[in-house]
Amino acid sequence: MVGLYKELFGRGPTKARTEFAGPDIVICTLENSFTPAERRLAKLGEDQRLRETRMYFQAATADKFREIVERTTGREVRAFVSGLDSDADLCCEVFYLKPRAQVAEG
Repeated sequence: MVGLYKELFGRGPTKARTEFAGPDIVICTLENSFTPAERRLAKLGEDQRLRETRMYFQAATADKFREIVERTTGREVRAFVSGLDSDADLCCEVFYLKPRAQVAEG
């Protein structure tokens, strides 16, 4: 995720963590990822404009986000949700994975 953020936004976050939240949810938390222009928008109170711009880029490249998680987990992503808090310069990427096939008990 750090590398993808760097590719998309010109800089990567300085802090990142990825964890499972149950068997089928992966949450990536990324901090301090805003560009200087995005930080300026936040200081001007343009939170919605910042959010819309960020979400536009993420939606346009959702396939790249999904591919990273699918390659890493070996599972298909069924849904991808992005969010951010402009005051904290904190973003989250949430991936809902397709459930593993149930193994028939014999």
